[in-house]
Amino acid sequence: MTSNASDNLRPAVSGWLLRGFYRFLTPYLRRNFHSIAMMRDSLSHAAVPADEPLILCANHPSWWDPLTAQFLNQRLFPDRQFFAPIDAEALEQYRVFAKLGFYGVRLHSSEGAAAFLKQSRAILHSGDAALWLTPEGRFADVRDHSAVLMPGMAHLCARMQRGWVLPIAIEYVFWEERLPECLFRIGEPVKIVDHPQASKLDWQTLLTEQMRKNQTVLSEHVVARDSQAFENLLTGARGAGFVYDSMRRIKALVTGRRFKAAHGNKLQ
Repeated sequence: MTSNASDNLRPAVSGWLLRGFYRFLTPYLRRNFHSIAMMRDSLSHAAVPADEPLILCANHPSWWDPLTAQFLNQRLFPDRQFFAPIDAEALEQYRVFAKLGFYGVRLHSSEGAAAFLKQSRAILHSGDAALWLTPEGRFADVRDHSAVLMPGMAHLCARMQRGWVLPIAIEYVFWEERLPECLFRIGEPVKIVDHPQASKLDWQTLLTEQMRKNQTVLSEHVVARDSQAFENLLTGARGAGFVYDSMRRIKALVTGRRFKAAHGNKLQ
């Protein structure tokens, strides 16, 4: 049952603003990516019980991460409200984000860390939530696994009695097209009740291992340009641009050939 404390601490999301944001988001991503795709072998990992708390921990390679995470949440967890912490100063500058599921944190103080834990637990206990965390705490190259993860996520898991954690690996890569591919993989789900005696340090070790393992598997397929391993979730723009594509269309018309906007054959 949702408690009054949880209601008070859970950010108030504006339904009409969120619906408008999603109407904007999909075409915006289509214009900026050739595809958004998920590794097929990991799609089943998203099937966690709908009545249990859900934490998603992702690497943080790009400015695009909050937008692509919102898209992925809507696609894989349509009945769960997206929530994610954001630097409190940034939230003060972009207040509209508070109506989309973001909440401010000040993790460089003990008071800020305590407030993060309190609000995050309230969000998770309030029901239909998906809490997205980027524990690297900074932008980091996808091949750089050296950063120590921020302790907030491990501390949060150590205080929970039930729920699930899904590691999410993200890469933005250029293959054969003008626009990049946005590629995801979901790691092995971690069931919190399976680790009843785990300490904060135990959780830090486990989550680091699961995140980095998942990133490695995704990277291997990205380096191999193995498009067959991925399922397209969003087909984006094709072609090289209006001027060049217009010339190609004319050439195809003159020669009697079928015009093909895509340059290659991956993730069509």
